[in-house]
Amino acid sequence: MELIDIHEGIDSTLMILQNRLKFKANPPAIEVVKDYDPTLKNVECCGGEINQVFMNILANAIDAIEESSSQKTFEEIQANPYQIRICTKVNNANTASIKIYDSGAGISEDLCDRIFDPFFTTKPIGKGTGIGLSISWHIVTEKHGGSLRCCSTPGQGTEFAIELPIRQKVREMAASGSQIGGR
Repeated sequence: MELIDIHEGIDSTLMILQNRLKFKANPPAIEVVKDYDPTLKNVECCGGEINQVFMNILANAIDAIEESSSQKTFEEIQANPYQIRICTKVNNANTASIKIYDSGAGISEDLCDRIFDPFFTTKPIGKGTGIGLSISWHIVTEKHGGSLRCCSTPGQGTEFAIELPIRQKVREMAASGSQIGGR
């Protein structure tokens, strides 16, 4: 684990996904709105793994928007353009919050309850393995001691809320001279 600029991680993930966000005949361009907390500097984490979480969530958001756009006319889409909003903030001195919202079709509550199950997918057969969000949940909760939640309203979009400790407790305990594991 090392200190990582979360905003740089999100921005590099968006750069990788840039081709999928640009205007095409169908689907239309997806506007990305970033609301970054300037007080959130660095988070102690495994940068590559957290970037994988961003990639999984953002790629799913793009997929949801593309699916939703196939059911709307160009005029309907122009009246309500598709958007991904990314907000970061420091919740308190110890926790960083990253929320990723997409204006896709949304998913029902019963599916939200299963979204982090291994191999569960809302995509048609052949369009996804259903392991990306399960892996993301594992990385955030088990490896980093954070939380990952999904909140969605059908017809209004989906939000993934990530909370990460800014500093890992194991390192804090080691730095303070505490013994780990009862030794």
